[in-house]
Amino acid sequence: MSDFTSNFWSTYVWVLTVVSIVACLILLIVTARKKVAPSADNTTGHVWDEDLREMNNPLPRWWMWLFVITIVFGFGYLAAYPGLGTYAGSLGWSSRGAYTSEVDKAQRELAPLYARFTAMTAEDIVRDPQAMAIGDRLFMNNCSQCHGSDARGSKSFPNLTDGDWLHGGTPEKIVETITKGRIGNMPPMAAAVGTPDDVKNVAQYVLKLSGSPHDSLRAALGKSKFAACAACHGMDGKGNQALGAPNLTDDIWLHGWGEDAIVAMINNGKVNQMPAQEGKLTEAQIHVLASYVWGFSNKPGDKKL
Repeated sequence: MSDFTSNFWSTYVWVLTVVSIVACLILLIVTARKKVAPSADNTTGHVWDEDLREMNNPLPRWWMWLFVITIVFGFGYLAAYPGLGTYAGSLGWSSRGAYTSEVDKAQRELAPLYARFTAMTAEDIVRDPQAMAIGDRLFMNNCSQCHGSDARGSKSFPNLTDGDWLHGGTPEKIVETITKGRIGNMPPMAAAVGTPDDVKNVAQYVLKLSGSPHDSLRAALGKSKFAACAACHGMDGKGNQALGAPNLTDDIWLHGWGEDAIVAMINNGKVNQMPAQEGKLTEAQIHVLASYVWGFSNKPGDKKL
């Protein structure tokens, strides 16, 4: 309740709650005092289906007390727990506090296990079935929403299995990426490239760099204009991992392939963000997760292992 961004809604909810409980109490009192004059046969005079008569018997006392207990419980709950706007409750309980407590407890219980993994290298972790099982759960819970359950990504979300890394694919770099997150920013470059025809020529040159079908004449015209892009991608188009600038020669297209997609990138630029996980995962968890991700393109048995 205290997490609402507007005081109106928290006030609206608690007022409605209190009014509802009070209304139930008033209804109970009124109905308990109201007496219906019975007929000689102790019925109310209501008849259904010709012979089904409503008797004028009072409600069972246990039912009445159950109703009262429910109302008392409602007021007691509102006093003990957050439910009255910004009032935190006499017990000081909160869903965030309960969550944090449970996470801390789980981390304490798992600390000995993660201590063993922390002392292991990425190469050792990808060979450890238990570590890989934990890494799989961490990946599915925190990474698969963007990169997919198979880690092959989709448009604008990198494929983690192909060995192509914008910022570097060493275990240390992956740890850095997971911990701090990344912000990929390509500014609109149309003004720097030149005219709309120049932009299309550069797009054709980029297609040539990757060995894709292209217009050779326009690609030749676009080569000199590509200098505007070389500050990040390099004159050879092989990119720069220090800047997160993609390699344009490998035929891997993160945001779409073809002249139209490249022209849109040059004209409009692109901002992509991977959120930092350091506030969500512990260092040990990040170490296991980074090793698991590294293992996608470095399978046990590979010569580079």
